[in-house]
Amino acid sequence: MVDGAGGEANPGKGFGHIPVLLMRAAELFEPTLTAQGADGEGAVLVDATLGLAGHSEYFLRTYPALRLVGLDRDPNALDIARARLAPYADRITLVQTRYDGIAHALEVAGLVARGSVQAILFDLGVSSMQLDEADRGFAYSVDAPLDMRMDPTRGQTAADVLNTYSKGDLARVLSTYGEERFAGKIAGEVVRRRAKEPFITSGPLVKLLYDTIPAATRRTGGHPAKRTFQALRVEVNREMESLEAAVPAALEAVAIGGRVAFMSYQSMEDRIVKRALAARAKSTSPEGLPVELPGRGPEFRLVTRGAERASEQEIEDNPRAAPVRLRCAQRIAWRSA
Repeated sequence: MVDGAGGEANPGKGFGHIPVLLMRAAELFEPTLTAQGADGEGAVLVDATLGLAGHSEYFLRTYPALRLVGLDRDPNALDIARARLAPYADRITLVQTRYDGIAHALEVAGLVARGSVQAILFDLGVSSMQLDEADRGFAYSVDAPLDMRMDPTRGQTAADVLNTYSKGDLARVLSTYGEERFAGKIAGEVVRRRAKEPFITSGPLVKLLYDTIPAATRRTGGHPAKRTFQALRVEVNREMESLEAAVPAALEAVAIGGRVAFMSYQSMEDRIVKRALAARAKSTSPEGLPVELPGRGPEFRLVTRGAERASEQEIEDNPRAAPVRLRCAQRIAWRSA
């Protein structure tokens, strides 16, 4: 991947990851970030999922006057991002919060929550750092504590979920958030085995999944632990609840002409984003009227046609881009209250 700004071939490589769809995000945001000047003068970018700051570093380097507000709930990620973005310290505000804390983050940065931002980026899901740190419990390839908290200082762990949820609640989590066909069977086996010994590390859970999921499915459906681990992570971090609140907060923050882009990695995430953008991109005037009622027209224009996918070349360079779905919209008006 070429960063397009005279930098290294793989932005972020030295920090253990390559930003997903970086150049497409750069293309989508360029018109709004340069509206007042080619250097990003007067523009604010919110990186709602800062992670290792690969996307943010690119934009700060490309636009010397751009201001960044970065959000992440993971204090370890914030420490790494702060060190990485140190050359731009006078233009950044980093805030520890979930991505539905956009209004709070803007307040910390001295900005208003409505119409103060030219671009907002969401790169959803688990970060490269979290996947690569074995002791966080996100990966099923190593036996590690079943934690999975993006903020490791608060909230229930994946072990708590496995050891305390009823069979019905476990099945619901696995089916809803992991789209796991064998959710009921897995939940029943979890309840049976935890009665003898509680789940503490990922190894016994992975073994249970191998034992429970039929061999034919294991041969064709990818790693048998993938869907269960995804479901547990989503439940532990309340990801869908956070996203449901984050999307309207982000749309409210975007100024006229500003754009918001969402990179989703699960069908659930993409459905939430698609539904919210579609509602803002259509009129609320009653059907059949010969003219649009004032203040009832579309607020946003869909910039992407449907959900864009990563190219074969990008996936080859960065396999973690394979499931991504990208949607982008631009504010064109405000509706009446």
